[in-house]
Amino acid sequence: MSSATNAGGSLFDLLPALYRLRDAQIAQSATLLTPAEQVQLAALQALTPPLSPDQQQALADLTAKAARGPLQSLVMLIEEQLAVLAENLGQLYDDQFIETCAPWVIPYIGDLIGYQTVNGIAPAVASPRAEVAHTISFRRRKGTALVMEQLARDVTGWGAHAVEMFQVLSDTQYMNHLRRFNHYAPDLRNWRPGIYMDTAFDRTAHRVDVRRIATRRGRYNIQNIGIFLWSLNAYTVTQSPVSPVPGAPQCFRFNPLGVDLPLFNNPLPQGVEITAPAAPANVPARLRRRVLCADLQSGAGSTYYGDGNSLALYFGGKLVNAYQIRICNLSGPDGSWINVPTAGSPYVVAVDPELGRLALAPPAGAAPVVTASFCYGFNADMGGGEYARGSSFTVQNIESALPFPDTAVPARYSTLQEALTYAAGGLPVNRQIAVEIKNTGVYPAASLAVDLPAGTTLELRAADGSRPVLVLKGEISPTGGASSAFLLNGLIVSSAVAPGPGRIALVHVPAARPDGSPNQLAQLSLVHCTLVPGWALQPPDGTPQYPGQASLAAEPPGLQVNVSRSILGALRTAGLVIVNLADSVVDASSRTGVAYAALDADAGGGALTATGCTFIGKVHAALMTLVSNSIVWAGLASGDSFAAPLWSERKQAGCVRFSFLPSNPIAPRQFECVVQGPNVPQPLFFSTRYGDPGYAKLLTSTPNAIRKGADDGGEMGAFHFVLAPLREADLRIRLQEYLPVGMEFGIIYQN
Repeated sequence: MSSATNAGGSLFDLLPALYRLRDAQIAQSATLLTPAEQVQLAALQALTPPLSPDQQQALADLTAKAARGPLQSLVMLIEEQLAVLAENLGQLYDDQFIETCAPWVIPYIGDLIGYQTVNGIAPAVASPRAEVAHTISFRRRKGTALVMEQLARDVTGWGAHAVEMFQVLSDTQYMNHLRRFNHYAPDLRNWRPGIYMDTAFDRTAHRVDVRRIATRRGRYNIQNIGIFLWSLNAYTVTQSPVSPVPGAPQCFRFNPLGVDLPLFNNPLPQGVEITAPAAPANVPARLRRRVLCADLQSGAGSTYYGDGNSLALYFGGKLVNAYQIRICNLSGPDGSWINVPTAGSPYVVAVDPELGRLALAPPAGAAPVVTASFCYGFNADMGGGEYARGSSFTVQNIESALPFPDTAVPARYSTLQEALTYAAGGLPVNRQIAVEIKNTGVYPAASLAVDLPAGTTLELRAADGSRPVLVLKGEISPTGGASSAFLLNGLIVSSAVAPGPGRIALVHVPAARPDGSPNQLAQLSLVHCTLVPGWALQPPDGTPQYPGQASLAAEPPGLQVNVSRSILGALRTAGLVIVNLADSVVDASSRTGVAYAALDADAGGGALTATGCTFIGKVHAALMTLVSNSIVWAGLASGDSFAAPLWSERKQAGCVRFSFLPSNPIAPRQFECVVQGPNVPQPLFFSTRYGDPGYAKLLTSTPNAIRKGADDGGEMGAFHFVLAPLREADLRIRLQEYLPVGMEFGIIYQN
């Protein structure tokens, strides 16, 4: 019936002509419209064309109804029910396939194929429909190493490589399965076996290890499969000026903060479906000297060097020829690096990717302007960078964003201070405006001060895809009238000089406005920002130059300070300031330093809310409204004036939950917390020094009471939002479905 209806146009057209003619005669002789419909039809017919789409539709419906007889109306009702039935039959057919089924059918198809639900943290497994569809696809390749590698990549969202350990065993080979690459003794004349030994890409032969790989004790055995994961990510920096070494005109560092920084590989994608196992170029690993040196011999065909790759050097904006770059060890104290190019050398620049250093040959004329594109390693999208941050912008209207440098002719401002003054000067009440730094680079400034009219919002931000570094000789000092707000987004702020009179922090909200009236700024917000702990870093290892010096000081009563996805040094706030921290690090440079306190670094700071944060240093607050999923890594020094490393002056209000606390805390009521003490689990960090790739990241050997101790089963601390333990749990669930019978897998973290 459905096909006949489609072929003939409508069910009524299939009736004999005699009945259709009689029905039309009845329609002409009778009035089939109601009085209200007749009035509406007459009004529409009297209108002067052109009619609106709604009017045209109404006129067509009324005209058709007036010409339609009772038999045709009855057949239309029957035809509607037949269409409903046909649609239902079509949907029943569609429900047999995961691509077209209704949402309620997805769990039934998943149960039919034995699909197990996961947390769905990584984007590739966030859709249940896609996950079930992938499961059906993967079942066709069940038990292969490539399927397990793709599962590891998709489920965790990290770089992954699966290795069948029997492939690298030093045993007698079966004649039907020869492994010609697997020599009992490695070729000592070749650097590759040695540089990848004990890594995911190790191809040297090993003796059998009978310990279990699942417990991370053993590795090489016949039934073992190693799942290697790279949980650190590679973040790009595009054409940033290199940092000169004082007193050594030939020497530079990639890090704009002037300290050593290991370079990382920008991983090449393997495609939606993995068809070949991962190679070193496909994972975010550290760049090694020998690997990069061999790669540069390919010239224009380099895997790691060139525009859009892991490393690119530019002289005056022009890409340096790969054959003019020498990869070498540039270690040594500043001013006396080894292997620096000499005059007349065929190499114009020497690069050390493991230390993040480069040295130029003595120029024949004027020294070139050197910029570099490279990648650094970090655990998550935090502290500013070229990753996507557009959704965090408060001022979303593009027309309300002033670019810096200015693109108008003539230019309205030439410095960042002039841009802020220009933006604040033209702000009416209830208006929002942004000053947006467009390019990655280093921006020196004496100081930045802005005074906002009442009820206005000013956002100083880095454009999406840029990573500017502000190097100040003074402070960022926002003031304003009632209900005004000042926002920072995507900026890295450092100091060019030592603390001095009148300079107490990198960002300082004073108590008074420039005219002497009270500062009534209502909100200070920092999102994806870094206020360098210790103000600046000492080369070469990144030791804080001024440890414990406050990076943020807030004085006005009633001010609300909101910090998210940021890295800060010590915080100093007046007692009536409200501070909300989320997914951030507050670093006083040592456990015995003061991470949070009042302006005198002794009394209690303002009311504190901290969700998913890591404090390195002591905390003293007047009130802890809520501390959740956080780590307070603190201790008392000899003769300390603090009563406890974690000290809340009000214990009857507030709550501390699912957090690691130092010994003997003075805190409000606690729930499911871990308090430091003898034989009590404690966090194990890769590093607590800002600038290291593993900064504030927990080791996987951290006890589960902390690594899985958050309220949702994630880890405590600043990287709680990554939900790394849940990603690992998802992977274990998935791998069990595809593991060959009698085999055992183990998860091995590489960086």
